[in-house]
Amino acid sequence: MEKGTTSRQAHQPSIESSQEAQEPPLSKTKSATSAAIGRVASQLTTRSIVNPGPPPDGGVKAWTQVFCTWLAILNTWGFVNSFGAFQTYYSSILPQDASTISWIGSVQAFLMFFLGTFSGRAFDAGLFRPIVIIGIIFQLVGIFTMSLAKNYWQLLLTQGICTGIGGGILFCPVMSLVSTYFAKKRGMAIGIVTTGNSTGGIIYPLVVRQLLDRVGFGWTVRVLGFLNVVSLAVVIAFMKPRLPPRQAGPIIDMDAFKDFPYILHVLGTCFLMGPVYFVFYYIASFARDEIGLPYTSSLNLVIVLNGIGIPARILPGYIADHYLGVLNVYTLCLLINIIMIWAWLGVQSIPSFYIFTVIYGLAAAAFQSLFPTTIAALSSDITKTGTRFGMAISTIGFAALVGGPISGALLKEGGSYVAPMVWAAVTTMVGTGMCAGARVWKHGWDLSTRC
Repeated sequence: MEKGTTSRQAHQPSIESSQEAQEPPLSKTKSATSAAIGRVASQLTTRSIVNPGPPPDGGVKAWTQVFCTWLAILNTWGFVNSFGAFQTYYSSILPQDASTISWIGSVQAFLMFFLGTFSGRAFDAGLFRPIVIIGIIFQLVGIFTMSLAKNYWQLLLTQGICTGIGGGILFCPVMSLVSTYFAKKRGMAIGIVTTGNSTGGIIYPLVVRQLLDRVGFGWTVRVLGFLNVVSLAVVIAFMKPRLPPRQAGPIIDMDAFKDFPYILHVLGTCFLMGPVYFVFYYIASFARDEIGLPYTSSLNLVIVLNGIGIPARILPGYIADHYLGVLNVYTLCLLINIIMIWAWLGVQSIPSFYIFTVIYGLAAAAFQSLFPTTIAALSSDITKTGTRFGMAISTIGFAALVGGPISGALLKEGGSYVAPMVWAAVTTMVGTGMCAGARVWKHGWDLSTRC
């Protein structure tokens, strides 16, 4: 009996084999599709990364991330920083006043900042590559449609809103990624990355100055778009996340609201951003209106303002890493900003304006390059760097939104640059006091403390 049963079992197919044979083709197709989607998702996200260890603080892969991030910043914040060239040109061809035109650049800067909350959290969740691809698409669509713009509203939608969305989605993840590759050399790495701001602020006005009269506005902007295509293709190809995703946690880190030095520092920086954009947006207009330089020559001031910032974005990071600490260097740079904006009131000649531009450009670039590192320095959990940095820049975005239009309104009201200059100087003093207060609250009054 037992032998017969065994014989019959040997000739019967197993339950699993029978079910597999009876499985419909549609079910197999769904299984194959799910497996393919899983493989794609694994490549697009960082969910397969485990236990990466401490930051390498150097090496080919880490410095490759620095270079790619530099390209991303060049094509996003570099474009924003060069708006002074477009502000002066638009003022000569559009019927709108300077304050209204400033909304184009201010909306662009606001979106660059504000969207950081969402893109920063997406980075922490392991969605670096999808979010970067989406940001690049918006950036390219915005700049190429900008080349077709004929009036103010079209420029606001393309240059202001579309490229602002693209840059805002792209900016925070790439900056946060670089921070995960460095610890002791983080200030230096971030400083190098932020030279992309200054380099873009040189390249964009140079292209505009050389091509605008020869090929017109449309093809000038398309050339800028093609530069974006090449650079951002490198970003997609070579940027590699290092940390696994932090799936748990909200888009906003509520613990940050209990961190008084962090809150005070972010609010203080809000007061600093309006004056910065006033200088960057109106420096060429001042040269044309008050000193008598023609438009093409006034663009030289925009180029100098950005160009001088290249060494200023690297050296302070080195000093912060090796000697004084990032919060101390940040405060010193802000004090120089205060002095130089007050000094602007005495500028009456071309040589003195170039001197002002060089010194202010050094100080402004230094504090801008150090800001991301100050957020990391005030955060005790590296896995929340993207979220906290995103929260900070989103808050600062509101200051960037109103900075240019406020200064333009003050200029229109009084007909003189004195009123916006005084507003910028006083606002910078308030912001500096708050940032210095955050440093004292966290580390005390001892100026020798490296922090």
